[in-house]
Amino acid sequence: MPLPFDDLSRWPDHESPELLASDAADRLILDESVDACDATAPGEIVVLGDHYGALTLAAAYDGARGIRVHQDMLSAERALAANAVTTELTGTFTSMPLDASLVAGARVVLLRLPRSLAALRDYASLIAAHAHSDVVVFAGGRLKHMTTSMNDVLREFFTTVDVTHARQKSRVLIARGPHDGVDPAPRMQQHAGLLTVCAFGGAFADTSIDIGTRLLVENLPEQLPAEAIDLACGTGVVAAMMALRNPDVRVYATDQSAAAVASTAATVAANGVADRVTIVRDDALSLRADASADFIALNPPFHVGAAIHEGAALPLFTDAARVLRSGGELWTVWNSPLQYRAALERIVGPTRQIVRNAKFTVTASTRR
Repeated sequence: MPLPFDDLSRWPDHESPELLASDAADRLILDESVDACDATAPGEIVVLGDHYGALTLAAAYDGARGIRVHQDMLSAERALAANAVTTELTGTFTSMPLDASLVAGARVVLLRLPRSLAALRDYASLIAAHAHSDVVVFAGGRLKHMTTSMNDVLREFFTTVDVTHARQKSRVLIARGPHDGVDPAPRMQQHAGLLTVCAFGGAFADTSIDIGTRLLVENLPEQLPAEAIDLACGTGVVAAMMALRNPDVRVYATDQSAAAVASTAATVAANGVADRVTIVRDDALSLRADASADFIALNPPFHVGAAIHEGAALPLFTDAARVLRSGGELWTVWNSPLQYRAALERIVGPTRQIVRNAKFTVTASTRR
């Protein structure tokens, strides 16, 4: 009997009837890999990109132990841990960073294909560098999010890449024969007159500066308090710019993405401000005390899965309001069609528009 997928939850991520904790791509990866998984010893299965734990827990439910797991989002790690309690499978896996120890000696890798080709390249290169020579990678996803470029990326690091038949609008790529792998390194891009941006695979906007972030950076106040927070820091553009423009200011940068945190660390180091920027992987600002900050800058995500959804930003507004002192300010850039102003007024306090262009709006909300 397979794992009861309907018992899995997306918590602490946003939940609604149309957003599920597992899908047909998870089930196809598991079906294609069942024989390979059955032939492994404890510690030889690695899972990458498991959204809410379906891949990890299904493998554990079938008897696998010592599973090594990397999930970019901290919310995904917490969902896996919570679902392990529900399914009574705690202790069957270990969550790990994206480094050599994650994949060393692995014989089977179950991978949810990331949408970012750069992230896939980082994963594939790391596996090829450190997994067992007979490793088999089962990389699956939904057809609407897959491209033939993913096959090409895998072929850079594996001798053969086979493609399964589609099932329920999902498909799996099966890669064997690892070669030419190296440890991932950040890519770098110099933006004249601004800063150098560094990015590991999967970080939002890669080494570019997206138009929302650029609009926010261009309109931040000239004077900042002694400490400023960059919430949902991405590649660290806002954090680095606040530190560069304000030599006496310390910056606290936080993001729940492991790729974002690593990218921010590389960005602030490349711009010579690492000594004044503290970087934390956190779910919003859960590690900060109430009423402990006077200024927060935020470029919130506006997607939940593939859909534009306000649910991605509202928890960030709520935590920013908790952390701000009375009179402190939250400066937010947002996709104008989402019309966040009413929510910011309700959750944080009086909100004024700083600037608006065809796509984005920057507002400043004062904590009541």
